[in-house]
Amino acid sequence: MTDVKDRLDALKNDLRQARDELRVQTHLAKVEAREDWAELEQKWAEFEEKFDKVEDAAGEAAEDVGQALGVLGEEIKEGYRRIRDAL
Repeated sequence: MTDVKDRLDALKNDLRQARDELRVQTHLAKVEAREDWAELEQKWAEFEEKFDKVEDAAGEAAEDVGQALGVLGEEIKEGYRRIRDAL
């Protein structure tokens, strides 16, 4: 579980940094990038909510939820990359 938590903590920090950087640039972005941003913001809220639950969970179930959370995080990361490339 510690390995999963460490990976998720690192992923959350990476996502937070990418999010903060992109938030500054989105006001200049194209409409499509703004729409992508809005969708990613919803996923970010879901990620944060689930992240908090995983931190509190224990055992094997937390491992499964942690893996699913990792997939969601990677999806957000890819979306941030697409927006960054569009800017």
